[in-house]
Amino acid sequence: MRYRADLHVHTVLSPCAGVEMIPPVIVEKALECGINLIAITDHNSVENAGAVIQAARGRNLMVLPGMELQTREEVHILCLFDTLEQSALWQATVNQHYPPLENDPEHIGEQYIVDPTGDFLRHEKRMLIASTDLTLEEAVARVNALGGLVIPAHIDRRAYGLIPVLGLVPPLFDALELSAHITPIEARIRYPQIGDIPLIQNGDVHHPDDFLGATIFEMEAPTVREIRQALKGENRRSFSIEAR
Repeated sequence: MRYRADLHVHTVLSPCAGVEMIPPVIVEKALECGINLIAITDHNSVENAGAVIQAARGRNLMVLPGMELQTREEVHILCLFDTLEQSALWQATVNQHYPPLENDPEHIGEQYIVDPTGDFLRHEKRMLIASTDLTLEEAVARVNALGGLVIPAHIDRRAYGLIPVLGLVPPLFDALELSAHITPIEARIRYPQIGDIPLIQNGDVHHPDDFLGATIFEMEAPTVREIRQALKGENRRSFSIEAR
C-alpha cells in the first residue's frame, strides 16, 4: 500500500506551534493534502498524541504517537512508536531525565493539552523546549528497546540539526530527516557525512500550511517495523521523496 507521510507534526502542546494546531484541524489538513500517515511529535512530550489518534478514527489517516526529543547535545530527534503504551513508557523515561523548569508562557508560548475535539484540558506547566540529559546514543538505545524508531530531525538546520551541531553523523540511525528547504541531492553534496544513509523529508508542521507530504512509503502497514523495512528496501518495501 502507498502511504504519503509527514512524520514530524506538532500540536498546540508545542509552544512554537500555532494555536490552530488542534486535533480536528490537523486531521482535516493532512487529508486535504493527500496525506494518509502522520506522526505527532511535540517537543519532549507525547501528551497530545492520543487526542489526534482519536480525532482520526474512522478517517483515512493513520497517526503514530511520537516525540521530538532534545538530547544532551542539543540535537532534535524524532522518536516514533506504534502504540500509546510504548510512547507512555518513553515519556516516563524522558521525565526522569528532564530538568525541573517551569514554562514562561509570556516569553516562550503556551503549552496546551487538549481533547480530540481540540477543547482545552489543561496547561503543561513544565517548559518543554529544553534539553534532556539523555545523549544521542542513550536515547536511540532506549527507543529501540521499546520497539520505536529514531530519526534525527532537520539535520541541515543550524539550530538543533545533527550535522551543524555535531559536524558528523554517528552510525546509529536508519534514516535522517531533511528540512523542507533542501533537496536530497543538495544535501548529499553539501554534507558528505551523510554517505548512503536514507533521507526522508517532512514538513516540521507547526501550522496547517506547513504539511509537506513529500515522503512516500510503499509498505504493507503503517508501522514502525514496516517503515524501517521500507527505509532499508527490505521485503519489497520501499520509499521515495517526491520532487517539489
